[in-house]
Amino acid sequence: MLELAILGLLHESPMHGYELRKQLTTKLGAFRFAISYGSLYPTLRRLQADGWITEGAPTADMPASAEEVPLLTGKRGRVVYTITAEGKERFQDLLSAAGPETYDSEAGFGVHFAFFARTDPSTRLRILEGRRRRVEERREGMRDVLSRAAERLDAYTLELQRHGLDACEREVRWLEELIANERNGTTPEPPSAQDPERSS
Repeated sequence: MLELAILGLLHESPMHGYELRKQLTTKLGAFRFAISYGSLYPTLRRLQADGWITEGAPTADMPASAEEVPLLTGKRGRVVYTITAEGKERFQDLLSAAGPETYDSEAGFGVHFAFFARTDPSTRLRILEGRRRRVEERREGMRDVLSRAAERLDAYTLELQRHGLDACEREVRWLEELIANERNGTTPEPPSAQDPERSS
């Protein structure tokens, strides 16, 4: 998933490692996708070894200058990473995947969803339907726990289970709306000030 995220961001523009980590956190933060330098730089080295990205010195038109890169990131923070033609092909291959790895985990789904604008409609629909099945399974499991064991749970554990169930139900509704949009050939509407539930 980190490979897809890095290639997707570098497809948009070359970046320093520091800026890349910041963009990863910004773009994927809603899906709790934590990125550390300890996982980022080994992945960057592997992508470079595979020929999917290259590294070079910063240029004058880079969005983040060397002075803006924190000293704690060291010399590696001043390297600029650029996607190659082979890396763009690899990115497209990863985008076309629609197996369980794209919807089973929150992070996997989040990374793919972040690049849905570049994904073909049929793949988007398969991923959304797969994600809905997984969340519905989790929701039914929580309902089962609440129906069979609610009286044996303390008040806080019971509230946690209810919170999880509410979150699942909200996600299923959201996914069903997205699936309906895909089938109708429409894109999601941005949240409005008049609709606090969608904007929260």
